[in-house]
Amino acid sequence: MCQIKLSQTEAPEKECTGFLVRENNIRRKKDGFMKIEVDTHSHTLASGHAYNTIREMASAAAEKGLRGLAITDHAIEMPGTCHSYYFENLRIVPRQMYGIELLMGTELNILNEDGEVDMPHRLLGEMDIAIASLHSPCYKGEHTMEAVGRAYMNVMENEYVDIIGHPDDGRFPVDFEMLAREARRTGTLLEVNNSSLRPGGFRLNAMENSKKMLAECKKQGTMIVLGTDSHVDVDIAEYPYAFRVLEETDFPEELVANTSLEKLKSSLKHNKNI
Repeated sequence: MCQIKLSQTEAPEKECTGFLVRENNIRRKKDGFMKIEVDTHSHTLASGHAYNTIREMASAAAEKGLRGLAITDHAIEMPGTCHSYYFENLRIVPRQMYGIELLMGTELNILNEDGEVDMPHRLLGEMDIAIASLHSPCYKGEHTMEAVGRAYMNVMENEYVDIIGHPDDGRFPVDFEMLAREARRTGTLLEVNNSSLRPGGFRLNAMENSKKMLAECKKQGTMIVLGTDSHVDVDIAEYPYAFRVLEETDFPEELVANTSLEKLKSSLKHNKNI
């Protein structure tokens, strides 16, 4: 029996011979392993409440053994984030640093039940990758399961929305059977957000909701990604709580899109731009 000890500050400890739960960005089992090659969710100083530069984040990704890193700074309706000019000018940023392939994109704010987001469609099409998420300062719709469901359904119809970010937040209740079904239909990836799952995190019932989502994704064959939602360089490629929930749901590796850079890129709606 594998027993995983968690504290408020530490990742799960390795306490069994059957499973080695955390070894940087690698999840190992006695009969194989899962390696995450791309961290799909990270923020820089441009987001206003993160603490490192693009170069510092890329350097940390290289030190952790990643092949790719998505820089997904908050779009313009998030209080304290950057101006739209920042995203207009991302074309000048090198896509290779320290041997890491950078995907320069954004974490969009879903604004309402119509699935509107805070970036013009033309500019969104120029991003390498886009996450769409519900954030309390930006979402103006009702917080009912029906309204939140409509918001997700509508935003997933957007041809440039690649990933739904942290759909685990119980403050925005959703029918996970519907979410997994519509994500698969629209080719949208669903995120298991390691930051949400930290002990003491502010997202409501994140662990329970992640398990429900993964059960539906497993049942319906819906692809997911693991994202750290890093706001500081030391968190890049650290997935201890995400790996735990994958272990507990016996989630199949073939449905995890960021186990290789190539697999992720082929799973993105934006892949024609990369």
